[in-house]
Formats: sequence, C-alpha cells, structure tokens
Amino acid sequence: MRALQIAIFLFFSAFCSAAAAQPLYGIAMHGDPALPADFAHFPYVNPNVKKGGHISYGVVGTFDNLNPFILKSMRTTARGMWDPEYGNLVYEPLMQRSRDEPFTLYGLLAQTVEWDESRSYIQFNLNPNAKWSDGQPVTSDDVIFTFQLLHDKGRVPFSSWLDAVDKIEKVGDHSVLIRFNDKANRETPLIIASSLPILPKHAIDPDNFDRTTLSIPIGSGPYRVKSIDPGQRIVFERNPDYWGKDIPSKVGVDNYDEIAVNYFLQDTTLFEAFKKGDIDIYSDASPGHWQQAYDFPAVTSGAVIKDVFTPKLPSGMLGFVFNTRRPIFADKKVRQGLAMAFDFEWLNRNLSSDAYTRTESYWQNSDLSSFGVPADAHELAMLGPLKDRIDRDVLDGTYKLPVSDGSGRDRAILRKAVDLLKEGGYTIKGEKMVDSAGRQLTFEIMTQSPDQERIAIAFRRSLALLGIAVTIRTVDDSQYQRRTISYDYDMIIKSYPSSLSPGTEQLGRWSSTAAKTEGSFNFAGVADPDVDTLMSHFLTAHSAEDFRDAVRSFDRILISGYYLVPLYHIDQQWVARRSRVAHPDVLPLYGYQLPVWWDVSVQ
Repeated sequence: MRALQIAIFLFFSAFCSAAAAQPLYGIAMHGDPALPADFAHFPYVNPNVKKGGHISYGVVGTFDNLNPFILKSMRTTARGMWDPEYGNLVYEPLMQRSRDEPFTLYGLLAQTVEWDESRSYIQFNLNPNAKWSDGQPVTSDDVIFTFQLLHDKGRVPFSSWLDAVDKIEKVGDHSVLIRFNDKANRETPLIIASSLPILPKHAIDPDNFDRTTLSIPIGSGPYRVKSIDPGQRIVFERNPDYWGKDIPSKVGVDNYDEIAVNYFLQDTTLFEAFKKGDIDIYSDASPGHWQQAYDFPAVTSGAVIKDVFTPKLPSGMLGFVFNTRRPIFADKKVRQGLAMAFDFEWLNRNLSSDAYTRTESYWQNSDLSSFGVPADAHELAMLGPLKDRIDRDVLDGTYKLPVSDGSGRDRAILRKAVDLLKEGGYTIKGEKMVDSAGRQLTFEIMTQSPDQERIAIAFRRSLALLGIAVTIRTVDDSQYQRRTISYDYDMIIKSYPSSLSPGTEQLGRWSSTAAKTEGSFNFAGVADPDVDTLMSHFLTAHSAEDFRDAVRSFDRILISGYYLVPLYHIDQQWVARRSRVAHPDVLPLYGYQLPVWWDVSVQ
C-alpha cells in the first residue's frame, strides 16, 4: 500500500512538472490571460494604422543623462529611453503588459515563458528574431549580464527587485532560467518580466555604467536616438529594421517615424508652446485650466481638439505627505489633527469650481477599496490581531473625512482638530499652538509648481487659525528631486497612482526597508512591521478573494495611519491634441495610451 501511494505521488508530481514546463504565450497575476494564444493584436490599437509622421511631446524638467537606470539619473534623465508613458522607445523588457487587463503580460523579447504553480522559477524563451539596433542578436548572455549589472550598479527599484533572484541559469543561447529566493512573492516573476530593461552586453562597459552619459545608446526598441540638445530636447527616429514590429503585442504601436521630447522649466511655458503648435499633446490635470485656458484660435478653428477619457481605474491618492522621519510628525494624533483642519470644501469651491471629489481611499472607485465596506469575517480572519491597529470606523466601513460648511473656518471641525492636537501634546497659548516646552508647531511645505503652491496656501490659511506657523517653499525641478531623494523636507504633495493589481511597487512606497533607502518612494518614511505584514498578504495571495480582502486590509491600515492629508481626484482624463494626431476608438481599462496614437497627415 505504501509503495502504491509513493507511485501515485511520483506520477502526479511528474504530471504537474510536465504541465508547468509547457511554454506559455502569456501570464497573468491572477487567473489566465484574456486574449487567446493566437491573438493578432491588443484590442485597443488600430491594427491598420498607416505609420509615419511625427509627434512632439513636452515635459517639465531637464536632462543631462541618457542612462535612466542609475541613481544619478533620478534627477535629470532624458524621457523616452525607458518610459512606459511614451512607450519604451530604446530599451525593452522581456514581456509586454496589456493595458486592458489588471496585470497580464504577453510575449516581447521573450516569445514564451515557463513557470511552476508556486512561481519559484520562471524560464524566458527569447524570440530568435530579437536584435539590437546594431544588428546583433539578443541572447541569454544579454539577459544574465543585465540582471547582474542592475543588481550591482542599478538604482532602486531595479536593484531591489533583483534581490529576490537566487540563481540565473543559461539554457542555451535563447533561454534563461531564473530561480527565486525567499524574498520573492507571487508577483516577482511578472515584475522581472515587465519592469526590467534588457541591455546589450557587447555595448556596455560595466565599470562605467554608474556614470552619467550622453553617448547614443544601443537598444532593442523600435526607436534610436537621432539627436540631443542637452537639457532642452531629445529626438528619436524609427529604426526601420526594428525586429518586433510584426509581433502581436507591437501591432498598431510605435506609429511615428520621429518622436521629439522637449523640456521646459515650467508648465506654463510648456502650455504656451502647445498653444503655438510646438507641442502636439497637452495632458491637463487642472479643472480651472481645462475650463478656461482653451480660448485660443487653434481650438476655435478645430486645429486643437479636447478629449475627455473615462478609464476604469481606482482613484489613487493625492495628498500632503507627512515626513514621519521628522519628530513633529511622529505622533499619529498630530497628523490626524492637521488632516482634520484641511478644508476641502472651501478649496474645491473657491479654487477648483467644485470639479473634484474628495479621496477617502487609496483604491476608491474599485472593488479593492475599503471605503464604505465593513470588514467581513474572511477579511477579519486574515487580519487577525492586526485588526486592533485599525481605527474602528475604518474597520466597520463608517469612516468618512469631515465635510465643512465651506466657509474656510468651520468651528466644529477646527475644534475637533484642536482636541486631536492636544492628545498629541499641543495646546493653544497666546494664539499659538505650542508643545509642553512652549515651542510653536511649525513646518515647511515644499512645492514644485504654482498649482501645488495654491493648494499649500489654502492649507496654511486653515492652520493659521489654529496658531500653527507654516512656510511654503517652491523650488525648481532639480532642487525638488535632490531634496526628495534624500528626504530633506517636512511635507510635500505627492500622487500615489493605483492599479487593479497592486503589488511590489507598494513595497517601495511603504515598506520599512524602503524607508531607510535613499531614493525610494517611501516619502512618508513609514517603517511599521504591521504595514509590512499586510503588504505580504496581498503579495502572496492565490485567490481573487484573498487578494481583494488583503488589499482592503492594507488600505485600512494606511488610512488609519494618517500618513497623508488626502486631497482629491477626478474620474476623467483630460488631453488636448493637434487635430492631425488621432487615437483608437477603444479605450482600454487603464485609459488612453499615447504609444498607440498616430499622425493622420501621413499619406
């Protein structure tokens, strides 16, 4: 009997291993890919588009470096080298993410993949036609070289993602097997596949990789760098010999012969360039600007078109971020009291024409949000004793941010703010909010644009009523980047985009490790083992139900922690474009995708 049991076990083990070893054309974080193995193109592209023409983008900032993968590049790297917004023009990952599914990848440099049920390894089988822009083939040696180089000399998060790799094995010239260690989670293989570039071993000097450079790079992507004007402009030209133009994940994508990215010191200057016709697309995030700034002749004549898109995305979170590394923000009651004092209704009415909705969850407008949803038995069981770390109203679904009378000085709300600040050790004496030593509560809000400054001024106005002294410092882009990398600020305004498949990127925003890592996105300095634990829950979830409830629990602990003063969101995307630029009729789950737009003036 024992021998029979062993035989059955070995049979099923062999069967499962064989099944796992079957090459897959696509992989999904949860469930199966939506598209069949023989799909011809993504559903949100125009497969019959006539390629050609040009596009001119505008960004605020500057650049002195064409290497986006090192720490020095975080301040002034040229956009487009590795930039999903415009398409990865020069470098490519192993697999391409579909923007019409929560987190699903299809073949790119890797034609197929193999993995096991536990995702302890993944094998990438490269497309034998993949080539670098100089004609050399992309090989497994390039993949191994890239991962070793980025782990040793790459910036966060590239380097930290690779900490989860235990071993890389070469399987012939066109396959690489990656085995993961205990730092990996179920999302790790998908991150490795979609978020890491592959670099050419024959064209990179490892000893000089961590230095800034303006040398023209060699990549596998659809474009090559044509020209650069350091700090001002970079122009990309189509590679006519691009290897991947006919694979399904690239049909209807990369439609221009030439792409220019222009740099401006201020958004107002960028918009003026758009009005003049020097820039072809302008993405607008200001309700007042969207309503009032488009009365110039090009709009009237139809040369400029205003588009409104409604994606099916969760809200994300925009807010004033407390740097909890600062002693003044170490106490949750202080943070809660300051958040209570922010008068959203006054700001929305007086500065934004009532266009915004208050954000009360990091995943608002989605099934992943905890807002208005009481924790059920399944979620409570997942939380265990950590449920005691979550505010009662957040746990039972009754949490709601205060709604003021819009006067800018709602006494009832300000009184609650004072009570919370008192619990945090502050009282009002002589019209000043002071601690037990008589020191006034004071801090600086660092901003990087006129719009941010306006919001900060409104917040300062409310806090002044409580005797709190706030200074506002608006700095240029390079100084802002330098200070945020080193966490040299009291408070900043930051946006935390959210997706329907949150995963490893949350570690960079909220983990204890990231809080101590220069250049991470943990701007709030959160270093809480319980937060780490709740992140591990959704990173290891197998079922859709477990994943949903794990994200809700994580949402609850972030809300309860008051790491931000929540601001607002808009459910729409606003984009103005020159009329010669067109886009597909189908809008994917994640909203408009610039890489699939095209120039209709091409004959």
